[in-house]
Amino acid sequence: MKTISILVIDDEPDLVELVSYNLRKEGFKVSTAANGEDGLEKIRKGTFDLLILDLMLPGVQGVEVCRMVRSNPKTESLPIIMLTAKTDMSDKIKGLETGADDYMTKPFSPSELVARVRALLRRTARGEVTEKTIQVGDLTIYAETYTATKRNKPVHLSATEFKLLLFLAERRGRVFSRDQLLDAVWKDEAFVEPRTVDVHIRRLRTAIEDDPAEPVFVKTRRGVGYYVE
Repeated sequence: MKTISILVIDDEPDLVELVSYNLRKEGFKVSTAANGEDGLEKIRKGTFDLLILDLMLPGVQGVEVCRMVRSNPKTESLPIIMLTAKTDMSDKIKGLETGADDYMTKPFSPSELVARVRALLRRTARGEVTEKTIQVGDLTIYAETYTATKRNKPVHLSATEFKLLLFLAERRGRVFSRDQLLDAVWKDEAFVEPRTVDVHIRRLRTAIEDDPAEPVFVKTRRGVGYYVE
């Protein structure tokens, strides 16, 4: 069985040691970096299955690291958990909008972090997706490879964005509330807030719509939820 490799980028030595110890105890392979530049260099040179990334870093900030990871076709689907010492919702939303799949506010319990890591890995596992292709207008969704194209050009989506799109596209015409989408896409994760759905829908629209303000693919039924027409 393949050993899951995780990169932790954080400038707090005690936290890095605690996180690394608990992840290794659970069987994960862990690499670390103390700043954004070193983290990006390790990502360029290595292959990782998940990234744990601090929002506030010396030099290149976590938000910028996240943007660079998402803009690279080789790492665009890398699952990312953002860490932040701030409790302001705007900081959490900033992390999610940049491309993070999940976030945790410091201080947190190591057991909760391990639970979130496992949940995110389950959510992004390709084996969860039925092998098929779905056509929605000029958008083509390839379930087996977690990829999508629009007018035959690649659409860059994170794993969570893709799974959200796939779920809605498989059920065209049906409207789903935030809670229903949380249950379907985030499954049994108890740590995700309903607002997270809105952030991922906004990111998804930015990626696939010609005009995100006037969506053609993923639409809103005001007061009810979201759907693919």
